[in-house]
Formats: sequence, C-alpha cells, structure tokens
Amino acid sequence: MRIAFGCDHGGYPLREPILARLKADGHTIVDCGAYTFDPEDDYPDFTFAAGEAVQRGDAERAIVVCGSAVGAAIAANKLKGIRASIAHDTYSAHQGVEHDNMNVLALGARVIGVEVALELVEAFLHANFSGAERHKRRVAKVEQMENK
Repeated sequence: MRIAFGCDHGGYPLREPILARLKADGHTIVDCGAYTFDPEDDYPDFTFAAGEAVQRGDAERAIVVCGSAVGAAIAANKLKGIRASIAHDTYSAHQGVEHDNMNVLALGARVIGVEVALELVEAFLHANFSGAERHKRRVAKVEQMENK
C-alpha cells in the first residue's frame, strides 16, 4: 500500500520507528517530512502535504503525527475527501476504517509510545471499509456536509 507520512517536531520521535515498520512490511512511503527535528516547525504544513498526497492519489492512506494528534487531526479534516481521526487504541484504529472509511490516522507522540504506535499503524493498515449499506450511507452524509 502507498502510505503518506507527515510529522512535526512533536511527532518526530515516532518518525523513524513508523517508517522502518512501513518499509519492513513492504509499503511504499510518500514521505512528507519533517526530515529533521526543528522545534519551530508547524503540524499543518506536514499534515497538509500528507493529506494532499491522498487527495491526488499518490497515497491510499496517510499517517500524521504531532504531539497530541489533536492538531494533526483537525488540520487533516479541513481537506476535502480526508477522513482523519485520532486513534490511541487498536479498536478505534481499525473500526474507523471499517465503519467510517477513515483514510488518515493521527497519532500523538507525547501520548503513546513506540510499541503502541506500531500496533495502531498495523490495525489501521490491515483494516478495510466494510461497504455495509449503513456505513456507506453515513459516509455519504459526511461527504454532503463537506460539500456545503
């Protein structure tokens, strides 16, 4: 799977472990930075780049990481067609995809550790949208809201 990845300084500690796992699992990475630690960088810049990669079709999904995941999730959801959520438990990581067709996972490096982050990435990437009528109906309603 093609995965866009973006993180700011707050998410930087999870950058290498997540990218290493994605590579080891055979995923193609669209690396949207940050490429170096800079305490002055801003999460919207990297979230926007990762979200745009999904919008363009350069990536099927994205993972964005900041300190809490809150800012990254808010920023990602400003982009048309992006359905992002914070997931700090495996149920939310897979259920968000299965029921809500979530295409961007937001993680908080100051909230979770490396092992939990890797479990969440696995749950997110191995999940598939159910296609159940009730789930399609709900996602369509969200898309209608987005288009107003």
